[in-house]
Parts: sequence; C-alpha cells; structure tokens
Amino acid sequence: QVQLVESGGGSVQAGGSLRLSCVASGYTISPNYWAWFRQAPGKEREGVANIGIVGGRTYYADSVKGRFTISKDNAKNTMYLQMSSLKPEDTAMYYCAAGFRGGAVFSRGLYDYWGSGTQVTVSS
Repeated sequence: QVQLVESGGGSVQAGGSLRLSCVASGYTISPNYWAWFRQAPGKEREGVANIGIVGGRTYYADSVKGRFTISKDNAKNTMYLQMSSLKPEDTAMYYCAAGFRGGAVFSRGLYDYWGSGTQVTVSS
C-alpha cells in the first residue's frame, strides 16, 4: 500500500522556522505531482505549495510566498517544506499529497495519496 508520512511539526514562536518532511513508500511508479496542504480547526483545507517533478515548476499560495520553500529528494522519496518567518496564522495541521496528473495545483481531486498530517503551532 502507498503510504505518505509527515514529520517535523512542532511549536515555535513567531518568526521561527520549521522544516517538514514527507516520506513516501509502497509504490513502484512515482507520482509526478506533490503538494503540501494545511487545515486549521473550523476552516477548509487549503493548498500551500506544489511541485511538479517532470517540469520542476513550483507554486505557492500568496500567503506563504517568500517564506516557504518546497523541494523533493527523488532518490529518498522525500518531500520537504522549509518554513521561515512563521506567523500565528500559519498554525494548522499540515498534510502532504501526491498524484499522477496535472491541473489546478490545489484541487484536492488531483491527489491520489495523502498523509495523516503533522501539527504546526506558532505562538505570538
């Protein structure tokens, strides 16, 4: 079975940094598109960052541009989200996702596999 497992979440003060990891296993054909989503209590899940492996293109939500960086180490089947200058509004459960087809980068229907999430809490 394909599994995605996130790690690296925690509690930090505003202005701090965290690096999230997503380790994938259980597949022989690697998905071409990877993304990070987040969801705060009582709010809808929203896309944060996306990377296409074949084209190498990245996309970020306006709220995180200049602060977050998405990357992937294909040899290790691991995706990362480097977060800096964290704000209290970044507090959420963060999920990694992977899929095989392109389209609207933050459409949940594009992604076939999902992790169970890692919590990020930013205090003021």
